[in-house]
Amino acid sequence: MTDPVSDLVRDIAAGAGSGDSVYADNVQLDATVPGWRFHREGAAEVREALRDWYADPGAFEEIHRTALPDGELLTFTLTWTEDGVRHAAHQAHVLGIEGDRIARHEVWCGGRWPGDLLAEMVGA
Repeated sequence: MTDPVSDLVRDIAAGAGSGDSVYADNVQLDATVPGWRFHREGAAEVREALRDWYADPGAFEEIHRTALPDGELLTFTLTWTEDGVRHAAHQAHVLGIEGDRIARHEVWCGGRWPGDLLAEMVGA
């Protein structure tokens, strides 16, 4: 049995979004991002969304994985460089697991922060 959350974490850090074996065919994505909330259905649509979000290789400044009765809570701060500018994002993911695939993916994202805003946050 594979661990789809470990695979997802690896793919995010690699800038690959998510691999083909992470999601169940009928996965449901419910994402809350700054100023918006949206849904995607099906593995192909969810992978496409994640490939847009995690298009650049990055590193986890912090990452926490907490087991849940039907899956896992994944929280992290991810940093990456995009067009020569350092960025970061702080996110929470509730992942419902069925067998060896993610069947439900709920996301809360605080936004994508470019370097100048990160510097302002450090000074605050």
